[in-house]
Amino acid sequence: MSHKRRSGPQPGAAMTSSPWILVATGVVVMVVLLAVALGSVRGRSTFPAAGPADPLMPLPHMPVTPTAVGATGPSSVSVTAPVMPGLSPRSTVLPAAPTPAASTPSPRAVARPVLPPSPPQSVAPPSAVTGRYSVQSAFDGGFIGEVLLVNTARTHRGWTVRAVFPGGRLVTAWVEGAEQGVFRLDDGVFTYRSGFDLAPGQSLPVRFHIERAGTRPASCTVDGAPCAAR
Repeated sequence: MSHKRRSGPQPGAAMTSSPWILVATGVVVMVVLLAVALGSVRGRSTFPAAGPADPLMPLPHMPVTPTAVGATGPSSVSVTAPVMPGLSPRSTVLPAAPTPAASTPSPRAVARPVLPPSPPQSVAPPSAVTGRYSVQSAFDGGFIGEVLLVNTARTHRGWTVRAVFPGGRLVTAWVEGAEQGVFRLDDGVFTYRSGFDLAPGQSLPVRFHIERAGTRPASCTVDGAPCAAR
């Protein structure tokens, strides 16, 4: 008995007989490929590869915010102006330039002219032989004057009498009761130099006759000391 062998279903017959299966398979494959593509794009870097720096390209300005460390921790400090010495980091006001003070001299600082020291006044030293001037007699055209000398020293002393009579003329001069000395009149200046020394405590008069002059001399001295008037 012959049996005929039944042929089984051929591969792909189901797929050819059902076209919607092919469409679904294609859609799944496309979704998988799209997911793989999106994942590869996200993994790439969006920045260009680093290359040699261009020396002409300016660097981007990046504001720097300094951080101050305090007792409670670090805190940012806003910088709006360069930090200058003597200013707070938050201050933007620059110190004013110092104004030079006007050079007004102080009353105490005014320089005064330095005057040369005045020459010391010549003070006649006291003389051991003193003199006292007086007029013995006066008449028409002249008079007789006298200088009474006294030696106050403890030793013998010489002496010189000078009397000024402007415009006068000397007639004669003498010493009463003693050795005569030397006398003269030059330009109204009468001078008598002693011919002897006075003893301690001794006194004597020197007399002179003067014409055409006043009875009072312009000056009278004994050894440079002024005569007293009597």
